[in-house]
Parts: sequence; C-alpha cells; structure tokens
Amino acid sequence: TIYAHRFDAPNDEHTGIIGGKEANTPDYWAFSVKIAKEWEKAQQQANTPKTRKVAMRTSMVMTPDKKGVFDVLYNLTKWGLGGPIAGGKQYISWIHEYDFTNAIDVLIENTGIDGAVNLCSPTPLPQKDFMKQFREAAKVSVGLPATKWMAEIGAFFMRTDTELVLKSRRVIPQRLINLGFQFQFPTWELAVTELLQRHGQA
Repeated sequence: TIYAHRFDAPNDEHTGIIGGKEANTPDYWAFSVKIAKEWEKAQQQANTPKTRKVAMRTSMVMTPDKKGVFDVLYNLTKWGLGGPIAGGKQYISWIHEYDFTNAIDVLIENTGIDGAVNLCSPTPLPQKDFMKQFREAAKVSVGLPATKWMAEIGAFFMRTDTELVLKSRRVIPQRLINLGFQFQFPTWELAVTELLQRHGQA
C-alpha cells in the first residue's frame, strides 16, 4: 500500500511513486501509506550492524486456506458478487504462496540484496479482469457489479475498508525479475486454477 494509487504505469522499487499525496483520493488513504513509510523508516534506523535489512513490500498472498483473502474472494464469487467494483479499472497486485516463499529463499541466498523489494506477481491486472478470470475458473457465470457506495456498505459489514478494493495497486517485482527469479505462477489465470484445486472447489 506504500505506492501511489495510479493507472498510468506500474510501480517498481526504483521508479515507483510513493503514495499519500494523490489528487482525487480520500485523505484517509494517506494513513496506510504513512504507516508503511514509518515501518521502513524504523527498519532503516535500527542499529543492526550484523543484520542485512530487506523491506519486503508484499502484495496479497494467495493461499487456499479458510478465511484467507482467496477464501473470501471465492465466497463472494460463489454468491454472485464477484463482479467489477466501481468500474473495476483499479489494478490488483497479488502473489501465489509458492512464489512468495520461493522469493524469500532467494532473498536469503542473495546476500548482496538489501532495501525495498516488491513481492508480487509480475502481472497485476484490473479488478474487473481479475474477477472475470476468478469466475471462469470457479465456473460461476454471474458476477454482479458493485458501485462505490455498495462497496462501502459491504466493507462495513465485513469490518474492512474500501481502500482495499478501490485503490489501484499496480506494482511489479523488478528487483526479483532482475535477479532472474522464475515465477511458478506468473499469471492470475494459472494461479487461480491451482488454488481452486487445493481449495477443494475446482
């Protein structure tokens, strides 16, 4: 969430825009950016001369476990609520659990790496396309769209915040790519199919 809400270009570790000052976004969206910045500041300032510091900027980690983010999305899809939200143009960044753990192994092994590293799939996609592929993989034909105010009502009852679904998180893992990291699940189409199989619903 540290990166800016944007549609024009992806955010990587070198050229990405840090959020908090975007126009036409709720003021409170800056709060989560501030928290992330403070976390990284505290890490940088910590006196650990014998410890290498890697700030893992992690997207949603997709696992088949119950009550995880994938399970929540599956249930919404199953209930016919897996359609575009507020137009669905906002990007979703994610990473399959196997790629997440493999990436951590690579970061441990490459002792020359420090600083910020994005842990996410190399192919973020708009929310409407993300959910379309989810519906197709789950064999659910209906995905009702939701307006912003409908999302706000749903977020209230789910005890969460609409920033999670309305902020465009278009992030790519450029440092992992530069290391030659091979993603097992580089696309959402591959990932959602495998996750549904282990979720027991394919």
